[in-house]
Amino acid sequence: MKFFAAAAALAVATVAYAGAAPSFNDCSSNADLTISSFSISPYPLCVGKQVCATGTGKLSAPVTAPATLNVIGQYFGMNVYTDTQDLCALLAAQGHPCPVPVTLTAITSCINVKADAPTGIPVTLTVSATNGNGNSLFCQSASGVTAAKC
Repeated sequence: MKFFAAAAALAVATVAYAGAAPSFNDCSSNADLTISSFSISPYPLCVGKQVCATGTGKLSAPVTAPATLNVIGQYFGMNVYTDTQDLCALLAAQGHPCPVPVTLTAITSCINVKADAPTGIPVTLTVSATNGNGNSLFCQSASGVTAAKC
């Protein structure tokens, strides 16, 4: 009986963990934005719906055009999802047109999760940006990120 209780507790913990937002790690070097916190919302990602990424930190250079946002999902090392967006257009939609001054401490960008996003499989999601000056703006990566048809 104790075995079943322990198995049930483990199953509940696994389901609860699956719903937790992923923890992102810095994957950049010499970036124009030093990230102190990074998150995506809502989670899990919903195919065909908007997801927003918020990064808080310190800019060492203004964000200038033509800055790009890149999203890559990998499953066992293979790219299963890619998206590239005009970061300046995304920031302008949030009220921060390029050039974004170094005094801004939080950046939010929202995009639609494309219809071809794989659902129900845990991917390693890398969200990065390239500044208009050619430098890396930031890079954040998390494992076990899932999308669903919501």
